[in-house]
Order: sequence, then structure tokens, then C-alpha cells
Amino acid sequence: MTIYGWLISAVWLILVAYWALMGSRATRSTGRRWIWWREIAVRLGIFALVLPALDVAVVGHASPIMQQYAFNTSALLGCIGLLLCTLDVALVILARIYLTRTWGTTVSRKETPELVTTGPYAFVRHPVYGGMLLAMLGSAIGQSIFWLLPLVVYGPNFIRSARREERLLSEHFPERYPAYMMRTRMLLPFVL
Repeated sequence: MTIYGWLISAVWLILVAYWALMGSRATRSTGRRWIWWREIAVRLGIFALVLPALDVAVVGHASPIMQQYAFNTSALLGCIGLLLCTLDVALVILARIYLTRTWGTTVSRKETPELVTTGPYAFVRHPVYGGMLLAMLGSAIGQSIFWLLPLVVYGPNFIRSARREERLLSEHFPERYPAYMMRTRMLLPFVL
């Protein structure tokens, strides 16, 4: 694996560590028992799917053709993938910070939560989902094609979750949320 591959793995580990830290803080501040699978299991599931596939590519010398395409060896693609992954993980963290400032750890924590439309939410309605998907794409470009597996697995789930959240937010903010939907995209600014 190239240096870009190792750095991409480090970026993902930073995201997992941040998410774990935020989950433990939520437990302390709300007094609730922290349900680890809600916050971290899905994110760690990415590694559970990818790391065995990477091990098969490295250890399993049965298919030299698979090894040839499993890991990226191009410095240019590695750099592009690392940049995309890093920027989008930073977007996920920034979006989580903006959301936590306004809503707290859960919607029910505040009696009258506000609609978050600043920061990354000024450009997309679901920057956490969009950032995660683009970070997976960047990882596929810069590290290994096996990153397409969690992209394909989690992509439809993220879109389904985003649509469910939009229905709930439309009910909670019947005047403001439809207008917000008209001026922003769901996952990618100017695209989707």
C-alpha cells in the first residue's frame, strides 16, 4: 500500500475517533446510556467490510490480476483520492459541529430546535451523508477499489435516511423547510 493509502486510513480513523468522542460526550450530557451501535457501529462497519477485502487482496496471492487492480499505485490518483477523502471527512466533522450546536445530541434535547441552514448546511441539506459518500469515493480513487463496496452498500441507505429525515423536518418546520429544500441540494452542491 502507498503512503496515500496509509494516510487515507488515518483520515478514516480520525473520523471514527471523533464520532466516538462525540458519542461519549452525548452520554455524559444527556445522562442516557450510550447506545454504541447507533453512533459508531455503522461507521465501523465500513472497516468491517473493507479490511477483510484488503487482506484478501494482500494475502491472497491466488489471483495476480486482482492484486494488480486492488490497490492504487499512482501518485496522482493517490493524491487526488487523499485530498477528496480528507476534505469530505472534514466536511462531515464540520457538519456535525454545526448540527450539535443547534440541536444538541438529539432532536428531543431541545423543546424548540432550530432549523440549521448555516455553515455546510447553507449549501446541502445532508452534508454528513454527502461527505461520507464522497470520502468513500476518494478512498476508492486514492487507496483501493474495495472502497466501492461500502459506497454501494451505504449509499442507498444514506439516501433513504436523508429522505426520511426530510419528511420529519418538513412536518416539524412546515413553512421553512420546503423553502430551504428549494434553494439547496440534498447531498452535493449544484448537482444532487
